[in-house]
Amino acid sequence: MSRFAKRRNKIRRMLRKHRVDALLVTNFTNVSYLTGFTGDDSYLLLTGKNDIVLSDERYTTQLEEECPELELNIRGPGKKMLSAVSRLLTSVKAKRLAIEAGSMTVALHLALQESVKGCELVPASGWVEELRAVKDRDEIAKTRVACEQARRAFEVVRASLTPEMTELQVAADLEYQARRFGGKCLSFPPIVAVGARAALPHASPTEQRLENADFTLIDWGVNEGQYVSDLTRVLVTGKISPKLRKVYGVVLNAQLAAIKSIRPGVACGAVDQVARSIIAKAGYGKQFGHGLGHGTGLEVHEAPRLSQGQSTLLAPGMIVTVEPGIYLPGWGGVRIEDDILVTRTGHEVLTSVPKELDECVVG
Repeated sequence: MSRFAKRRNKIRRMLRKHRVDALLVTNFTNVSYLTGFTGDDSYLLLTGKNDIVLSDERYTTQLEEECPELELNIRGPGKKMLSAVSRLLTSVKAKRLAIEAGSMTVALHLALQESVKGCELVPASGWVEELRAVKDRDEIAKTRVACEQARRAFEVVRASLTPEMTELQVAADLEYQARRFGGKCLSFPPIVAVGARAALPHASPTEQRLENADFTLIDWGVNEGQYVSDLTRVLVTGKISPKLRKVYGVVLNAQLAAIKSIRPGVACGAVDQVARSIIAKAGYGKQFGHGLGHGTGLEVHEAPRLSQGQSTLLAPGMIVTVEPGIYLPGWGGVRIEDDILVTRTGHEVLTSVPKELDECVVG
């Protein structure tokens, strides 16, 4: 039995638990997770016995190659997905249909309810996402590749930095190098922020030059084909000021302490609190305004979340980022981020880019 079939069987247990006849998967990423299909614009209908992919003729051959064990429902040109779903639900005689509440639009929900009046639509939340939170060996191996590609791309970009380079040029070079080392693309549009602009946690690259400040924050990751990595480093392009050394030291200590606390059974909120308390004690509590981290996988933001009040317990196989930051408007910001695998006995840091401040000085 394939790992995808095993995942679908876990969802079938959810069908029985919630007393529904089927689940309509409309989140394309969830369809990929449950089938191995690498395309998009396709739905998956899971019943007690059937695994049916609803797609169109663009993907017929690809689906036959990637998902040979699945039943295909292919619509022709001009045929709408709603009609295909309605006919299929009628044919399988579904009376209670679970729908992905976080994916299905209100418009589709209303249209589907109108077209299959004898079928009750039951909102379901997080069924597939909960499975995705714990990675299997193949997923972990692919994430390792993504982390290594991110490291190699960053090292080449760092070695080629010049004072007159702009944030936009650095971002473009990261994308190019990621592809050179085998990546499909970057995990997300990279953040490259010089000096004071690093106070913006999600700064978009501009024509600002590296020579205009003493440090630059870079947040990037690589998609190896399916699975992603996510890192942040601060590079020193000038002098290390006393203020930079102080702020950087607080963030690094917070990150190292939080990573050290990661192990099975620990609540996600407790890990966040480890880092947050260190930053608050140093007087920067109000300058750390986001959660400590998040899961990664097929998407760069997945379950679980490391943030205040999160009661989810860490489990072996989860991969999370740990990324505390301090942001001071008018001066800049420091964030340090790594990808961490929860193991049976503790944790493993999957990323290996140097992060001691003196190691971050660009010659």
